[in-house]
Amino acid sequence: MTPLLEVDNVSAAYGAVQALTDVSLRVMPGEIVTLIGANGAGKSTLLMTICGAPVPRAGRIRLAGEDITGEKTHLTMRRGVAQSPEGRRIFPRMTVYENLLMGAQALTTGDPGPQLEQVFTLFPRMKERLAQRGGTLSGGEQQMLAIGRALMSKPRLLLLDEPSLGLAPLVVRQIFGAIRQLNESTGLTVLLVEQNANQALRLAHRGYVLVNGRITMEGGGHELLARPEIRDAYLGGGHG
Repeated sequence: MTPLLEVDNVSAAYGAVQALTDVSLRVMPGEIVTLIGANGAGKSTLLMTICGAPVPRAGRIRLAGEDITGEKTHLTMRRGVAQSPEGRRIFPRMTVYENLLMGAQALTTGDPGPQLEQVFTLFPRMKERLAQRGGTLSGGEQQMLAIGRALMSKPRLLLLDEPSLGLAPLVVRQIFGAIRQLNESTGLTVLLVEQNANQALRLAHRGYVLVNGRITMEGGGHELLARPEIRDAYLGGGHG
């Protein structure tokens, strides 16, 4: 089976600062794959590189076998990739409904109804808050909105960047439960970037560990969770 996403020996930099070195990973259709690592390890940079900025200095990126290395971000989104970015980046002055419609712009059908219903099923609070401005939502609700907005384009690959950041443990469990439900009910493929190694590896089919811009370890989610070096490095205080 062809991987839905294949990152092959990718290196990337910001000016003279090397951010990624020879990074390789694959995400098969229907998988949840997580990338864990400490703050500054290069996790968000990898997601941005997949989306076209920065352009890799070496290596190739393929989506369903097609080379998308360095492709403009909006063109990659049209291929069925959606991202929920770190920090949520919702539109604070727009209502929940308007934020969700912004995510539907890449829909080929033009009818956002089915996608709205999927978001409401996953996050019932979004339906309750539909007319509320995004900036007045709680942190957890804003994260639900950011994920919901990404889902509005009906993606085949969802990139999630630190969805648990700054959220209370109960809300984190709700968010991760929704990701699992989405994957199990629709088969949506997910690449999840997280500092919360415990929650992320419990959720994921497979995982990769990124240290200083390099992949240092990979394996099944529960297999990685059981490794002493992972527990020592990332689970001592719940976050790495």
